[in-house]
Amino acid sequence: MNQNLFEAKYNVTKKNKFIAFYEKNKILIYILIAIAVTIFVSANYYFAYKENKKISLSEKYIEAKIYLENKENNKAKNILKNIIYENDSTYSTLALFLIINQNLFLDKIELSKLFDHLIDRNKFPEDLKNLLIFKKMLLNSNDIDEEKLLESSKTLLNTNTIWKPHVLLLIGDYFSSKNENIKAIEFYNKIFTIKNIPNDIFNHAKLQIALISNE
Repeated sequence: MNQNLFEAKYNVTKKNKFIAFYEKNKILIYILIAIAVTIFVSANYYFAYKENKKISLSEKYIEAKIYLENKENNKAKNILKNIIYENDSTYSTLALFLIINQNLFLDKIELSKLFDHLIDRNKFPEDLKNLLIFKKMLLNSNDIDEEKLLESSKTLLNTNTIWKPHVLLLIGDYFSSKNENIKAIEFYNKIFTIKNIPNDIFNHAKLQIALISNE
């Protein structure tokens, strides 16, 4: 009997404390609930927006390829350029590569700006970002001076990226084309210090050194 009475009083006291806590903090509780609902709705909207954007970009990319098949290159170029400025790490990259593969831009300055925009405005995996940097170097290698070429290569030469031997070969060939053979051999030799380099790069560097030595 006493036990039941004690439990009843305990439950009433506990209930009163809960009611008192609720009355004291109900505005804060309503605010927290509203915030939670807002976050949930916003998150759903955001992910739905991202998914719809992906679908839209994929459709535009396919549309551009159809224009290319029909030899309507200007229409394709305009669509692909717009895709790049949408700052989607997947389709913006594909659009730029398609522009390059199809030679849609004759103006290297404008194409270089598209590279810069893509690299600066997107978060890429390290290797993909390095690939973009290397392709930009490759694009400009015939039109820039030694200082700018070496400056643009620093990011790749100071890391262990898979593109490092490609960069060394590019710089070696750059100096070789200008008959600066000592500098060319210096960069070719750096290739041999890298482990597991592709055979074609190894053989090309070895051949170039042999050709220079026989001059």
